[in-house]
Amino acid sequence: MGQQRADRRYVPGRGIAYPLNTWFIPIEPYTIHRKPTLIHNTFPQNVDMDLIQLVLGLALGAAVALLAWGARALSTSGAWAAALTGGLIFGLGSWPWAILLLAFFISSSGLSRLFKRRKADVHEKFEKGSQRDWGQVLANGGIGTVLVVVQALMPEAQWPWLAYAGSLAAVNADTWATELGVLAKNSPRLITTWEKVTRGTSGGVTFFGTLASLAGAALIAFLAAILLDTTPFITTVITVSLAGLAGSLFDSLLGATVQVMYYHPESGDVTEKRLPSATVARGWAWMSNDWVNLLASLLGAGVATLWFF
Repeated sequence: MGQQRADRRYVPGRGIAYPLNTWFIPIEPYTIHRKPTLIHNTFPQNVDMDLIQLVLGLALGAAVALLAWGARALSTSGAWAAALTGGLIFGLGSWPWAILLLAFFISSSGLSRLFKRRKADVHEKFEKGSQRDWGQVLANGGIGTVLVVVQALMPEAQWPWLAYAGSLAAVNADTWATELGVLAKNSPRLITTWEKVTRGTSGGVTFFGTLASLAGAALIAFLAAILLDTTPFITTVITVSLAGLAGSLFDSLLGATVQVMYYHPESGDVTEKRLPSATVARGWAWMSNDWVNLLASLLGAGVATLWFF
């Protein structure tokens, strides 16, 4: 019976080709990534459905970016970047890819504002605030945007979807660890030497923060397993969760070793912020927090993809 379902092909313009209960079983990647939608049932068969979906996706991405900008979750440059990356992901990946991206953005933005007063002193150490600019948007969503383009060019491939989930699981895990880990009662410890450091120090980890990181990754993993079950449910959940956790820990490792940190002579503090009077205290001058997040996202995608090899 399962083989019969796998042999079916979706023809653009026709009605729903699959009963609802087949949406959550492993079937061919082509049928998974090319399911008919309301769009296909609305327009004539001679209309290019992929072009219509791309245009609507770009419009939706722009609308979400505008709302986020109005809510001060994005800066002006961040809104433009989000409109582009989100539009491509919405337009080329359709609703499963869009839901994962929105889950990351909504949950991370919400946590950035949660207990804001309690985290005020810690956020002073961060390179940027809770209002994301274009660099943060591309750092968190750039890998996903590349992967959705790859999926559009290789619709039969399964790995881009799992890699996409792994990349978002990594950035979501890192955000949850950062925003919730600073609330831990115990002092964080540097991931490389295990010495105690002050809250908000790059590379510092806590048990509570690590659990928060795993929870953030698990949220993306659970949604990925439900939305497009290209692999067995539990396999997807475990693979993507571990990929997200690995990406988050890699972020901490980079933060403790090569991420650039600046010394501020006025206060004597060493933070991520680059002020006119600050000098490089350690790390590589180009390795900003945005680059760290991008590399962590890339590692998450890579770990998730290893399942196929």
